[in-house]
Amino acid sequence: MAASKETILILIARCPPPDTVLPVTPLPLLDTLVRHYDDLVAQVRRRFGDAGFAREVVHDVCVQIIEKPPAAPVRLPLALLRRISHNLAVDRCRAEDAYRARVGSADAPPNADSGAPDAGRALDAQRELQWLSDAIEALPPRCRTVFVMHKIHEMPQPEVALRLGISRQAVEKHLRNGVAACLRHLEDMRRGR
Repeated sequence: MAASKETILILIARCPPPDTVLPVTPLPLLDTLVRHYDDLVAQVRRRFGDAGFAREVVHDVCVQIIEKPPAAPVRLPLALLRRISHNLAVDRCRAEDAYRARVGSADAPPNADSGAPDAGRALDAQRELQWLSDAIEALPPRCRTVFVMHKIHEMPQPEVALRLGISRQAVEKHLRNGVAACLRHLEDMRRGR
């Protein structure tokens, strides 16, 4: 929530009346905060780079002063407000960094699958690709041609039939036989590992 001078004035209006028993009334500090609000925001923004963040920090300073007024009168209220603003900004940055570190580590727990294949999986995939290539090479010539045209080059079955001068049923039969032979070969190779 971005704080403004109006927000701070509303918070001041909610302060207990001056006759309430408090160690020190926060009104002089709050008055200084309201008068130097833009300066305090600018100081935090210069140091930490974000105007929204700076307004939130100065707002937090206001809330802190209202909730925990100083125990003794303050000789240099602006200097104290600058120090409190700086300290709160540093604390807030540290808390955000710690939160990001926790959230970042929760996103990718150790031993999680990063999406990149590990060496073992890559080797297995390469081995299976070689087995599939061997299975295709072992097919009868016409079956192999139909299989490669349709499955590898993604040619529609009617076009395969037209190019090879065979019926669509013959293309379907060669594909069934080719797929079955490749699956058998892969299963045999996996069992033989």
